[in-house]
Amino acid sequence: MLFRNKAQERALDFVERGDWDIFCLQEVPEDFLAKLKTLPYSLAYAIDVERATPRKENVYLVILSRFAITAHASFAFPDYWHTLPVRTKLFVRLMRPFHWTRISNRNGMYADLDLHGVRVRVFNLHLVLARPELRLAEFERAMRERDPETPTIVCGDLNTLEKPHITLLNWFSSGTLLDWLFHARERAALEARFGAHGLRNPLRGHSTHPISRSQLDHILLSPHFSLVSTDVVPDRHGSDHHPISAEVNIA
Repeated sequence: MLFRNKAQERALDFVERGDWDIFCLQEVPEDFLAKLKTLPYSLAYAIDVERATPRKENVYLVILSRFAITAHASFAFPDYWHTLPVRTKLFVRLMRPFHWTRISNRNGMYADLDLHGVRVRVFNLHLVLARPELRLAEFERAMRERDPETPTIVCGDLNTLEKPHITLLNWFSSGTLLDWLFHARERAALEARFGAHGLRNPLRGHSTHPISRSQLDHILLSPHFSLVSTDVVPDRHGSDHHPISAEVNIA
């Protein structure tokens, strides 16, 4: 969504008029969350992060559904700030003109949906922009909330950097020089974890973020689903990410 999105009316129209059954958003600002609550869909939300701007500001994870949401919960990710090297804290300070700031109270969430009598668990994740090992650990934390027997969809911004021009951010964000130089290593490790959890990534190889030219955004499917099609939407509707979609059938 982008917390400072300047095209909220267009974004709301995109959500309201879209041909979808489940819609996940990250970095939803408070005023846009209020607009989403007026739509005639089931809605669950949790705090994505608390931003330490001049005043504290929450942004949210949101799951919208045309099916009934029968349960939902959030789970906390660690606060790494006290463990970060000086270079990372200085980098965050230098990036303040670009709206970077210290963040805390980070969470993932899931919602259980009733799809014509079948329980489906949908995860909405926004993993940390820090060294790759922390993102992998957060993904594993989320998967502890999953029952492999339950049809599962994992959506979200996993912040996976996989191009040499952008992986220097891994070093600035507390990683090692090897995290920069071996730019494909994180993608390989992450795809291995998807496979270990029986999840597939039908959008692999697609760029969802124009600056990083990487697949930051994911829709992962358990074997209970058959894939019909995928799409990366050209119009970003005020976000820095492209919306993505997957059409699926459930067995």
